[in-house]
Amino acid sequence: MILRDLLALSRVLLLALAALVLATGCRSHRENESKSGPEVIYAKAQKAIRNSSYAEAVKQLEALQSRFPFSEPARQAQLDLIYAYYKNREVDPAVDAADTFIRENPTNPRVDYAYYMKGMIYFERQANAMERFFRVDLSRRPPINARKSFEAFDELIKKFPHSTYDGDARQRMIFLRNRLADFELHVALYYMRRGAYVGALDRAKYCVENYDGAPAVQGSLKVMVDAYRALNMTDLASVAARVYDANYPASSLEVEEKKAWWRKIL
Repeated sequence: MILRDLLALSRVLLLALAALVLATGCRSHRENESKSGPEVIYAKAQKAIRNSSYAEAVKQLEALQSRFPFSEPARQAQLDLIYAYYKNREVDPAVDAADTFIRENPTNPRVDYAYYMKGMIYFERQANAMERFFRVDLSRRPPINARKSFEAFDELIKKFPHSTYDGDARQRMIFLRNRLADFELHVALYYMRRGAYVGALDRAKYCVENYDGAPAVQGSLKVMVDAYRALNMTDLASVAARVYDANYPASSLEVEEKKAWWRKIL
């Protein structure tokens, strides 16, 4: 009887001791957390970014904005969070973070960075690793992300022509312009193959008028000549042919009545 009582008392004491240790640990954890001010959390996020631990950086930056939304480190974290999302391949959160910063900080000295990163986020979505490895022709794919990237970079250089990101944005816009023009030509040729000459003419004209300097403009002018002739609009076909000759004097137009050039190559 006495032994059984001692065993019961021992169990009670052990449970009480375990509860005391647990309570002490939780209190200590809370105290340590309370001592982690915005500067400490921001430093952890910066260290994670330097170590390319972008998931951890996102976690720390989100915690900083949640716990200390009006602190100076939290304001800086808005820009860092765009970058961390971008590097962690979290596209939608990255775009949302960039849009939020632009909307809430239109006069911030670094708002140009938000525009630049928005362009970069969409730019990186042009092709995945496998597509780049196998050199997949992207001209046949609707360039939704290319257009969004182009628009973001275009807004950047218009609003901040002296931005440090201006030069890189312009170079990327040349690539994007060519990508957009290639798609317009691809669609125009698709319409030509199916005898939809009005549709082909519209896409070719859009390419010529909006993507001056792109290699696809030459092919678009050829489409215009063929489409006008197919529609028996000889005067306009002659005008288009003269424009072509003026811009590409070393290249022969070579439009055949029975088998047009666009039927040969596709």
